[in-house]
Amino acid sequence: MVNDAEKYKQEDEKQKERITAKNQLESYSFNMKTTVEDENMKGKISEDDKKTILDKCNAIIAWMDSNQLADKEEYEHKQKELEGVCNPIITKLYQAGGAPPGAGGMPPNFGGAGAPHGGGQSGGSSGGPTIEEVD
Repeated sequence: MVNDAEKYKQEDEKQKERITAKNQLESYSFNMKTTVEDENMKGKISEDDKKTILDKCNAIIAWMDSNQLADKEEYEHKQKELEGVCNPIITKLYQAGGAPPGAGGMPPNFGGAGAPHGGGQSGGSSGGPTIEEVD
């Protein structure tokens, strides 16, 4: 029994990573849709940008529905593809001050490449100056 557990441990770990990647992509897609469809966002995001995000999210969700057994790398690739469309629009929105703090749909990976300093939902940031800025 112990030998069987060891034998399948690596396989189980790969399956866990695949499911995690799938769940992250699904969560990101639905969070982005919720963010741009939020009533508080009306007039703060252009209809073109909103349509761009919704179309891409819907395409990703449809892809996921027909590719339930995709591997981890495929899900990660689709996540980067979706982030490539959404992050510039959301970054522009936040830089313009159009999104309220804690907009409720901010994707978990926001704040990566291309994000303004202190953007996204960085933990512990109060919006005030950092020690480096004061010194």
